[in-house]
Amino acid sequence: MWITQKEPWALSMIGIDTNILVYAHRGILEGHEQCREAIESLVKSGTPFVVPWPCVHEFIGAVTNPRKFPQPTPMALAASYLADLAALPQCRFVGEGHRHMEMLAQLLVSSRVTGPRVHDARIAAICLAHGITELWTADRDFSYFPRLRTHNPLSG
Repeated sequence: MWITQKEPWALSMIGIDTNILVYAHRGILEGHEQCREAIESLVKSGTPFVVPWPCVHEFIGAVTNPRKFPQPTPMALAASYLADLAALPQCRFVGEGHRHMEMLAQLLVSSRVTGPRVHDARIAAICLAHGITELWTADRDFSYFPRLRTHNPLSG
């Protein structure tokens, strides 16, 4: 069911970054409504979208973390939230493919990022390899990768 290469089913695809998933899931966060509505608009319109696997893992780690939230999301609820996304016909979860290292190396060298931004380069490489045309994120660090267009649902 999961795709590991560019799929012909979508001419234009949107990727969803961790922070947008967290905002959409956690009702106590400022920006919750905007992110929830943004994802719901994708669902209602039938627009294809993807969630990179690293964002899935990061989402689970963030929302279940008692250091981030006084009342963290129970693991079963976090898993259920992702399962609901996975059940949507226009949603796919994507990860590293056979040319990932090549794409990642190109991004790392051209952007000159180091340290924690390497994780963002990993997500950008996955997105680009899968033909994602736009990543929805509130993280400005993706500007280091101009080949990947970004959109912040929190800024309108």
